[in-house]
Amino acid sequence: MPPPAIPIRALASFVSTSRSVSPFPGNSTILFPYKFFSVSSNNPSFSCCSSIFCKAFITVPVISGSRSSISRKTIRNLVSSTKMGGTVDESMDAVQRKLMFEDECILVNEEDHVIGHDSKYNCHLMEKIESENLLHRAFSVFLFNSKYELLLQQRSATKVTFPLVWINTCCSHPLYRESELIQENNLGVKNAAQRKLYDELGIGPEDVPIDQFVALGRMLYKAPFDGKWGEHELDFLVFIVRDVALHPNPEEVADVKYVNKEQLKELIRKADAGEDGVKLSPWFRLVVDNFLIDWWNKTENGTLADAIDMKTIHKLT
Repeated sequence: MPPPAIPIRALASFVSTSRSVSPFPGNSTILFPYKFFSVSSNNPSFSCCSSIFCKAFITVPVISGSRSSISRKTIRNLVSSTKMGGTVDESMDAVQRKLMFEDECILVNEEDHVIGHDSKYNCHLMEKIESENLLHRAFSVFLFNSKYELLLQQRSATKVTFPLVWINTCCSHPLYRESELIQENNLGVKNAAQRKLYDELGIGPEDVPIDQFVALGRMLYKAPFDGKWGEHELDFLVFIVRDVALHPNPEEVADVKYVNKEQLKELIRKADAGEDGVKLSPWFRLVVDNFLIDWWNKTENGTLADAIDMKTIHKLT
């Protein structure tokens, strides 16, 4: 006999919380149809636990400093996606599925003003992107070694969007948390870049100090993937020159390599010709076609500061 559901309205009003005050005394349990969610006052978040009622692991985090960090909308989406006892997109890799609900992206308008937040899952659904014009903040890191070779990664086969495509060093999203919302000197984006370089490539924070990141510009683009998923991002483009130790995370990265300009041109040629199964992500290709070589030359010449333009938001297609 499956456990009874808690009405959405009652649950939504129950879960308003903050880091300092939690409505959950000790460890509590909330039961959904065919699902088993637990809440801890020490780490207040919703988790779908392994049990006879649950085959997936889902987490919706409580954002520090937000008094309504788990919205009715988020809970409604979760319950809707888990109705009838099924898992959320069972074809999705478990790690990627967890991140889809755990990560809260920063929603912005086309002027890059923060207007809210939503799950990574919703932010990458083309239905949501088109119907609600969901636009989230992102970043793309371009890391060069001391020989001015650019580090590229191939996304893992388990990625929900654009698996096995080649991209620049690291592409991801600042999250809706205090440290990654800091606007001054683009510090929030730089903190997020440092975090994801470690998560994806095992590059320690000491190898990529915050003050070595250079935010060069911003671009806005939309890129459908397979009809269901896609990207709609306001993307910060960030350069850094460092020699680093690499320890790629296989859940995130299939391959890595350093390339010089000629090797990058050959990779682009193969992608255009469809040779060897080489594919480039649409956002990386936009940067290559519009900015990369000029900025790369300036990096080598020590004049990269001349390229900085954080006032313009380039709307690219």
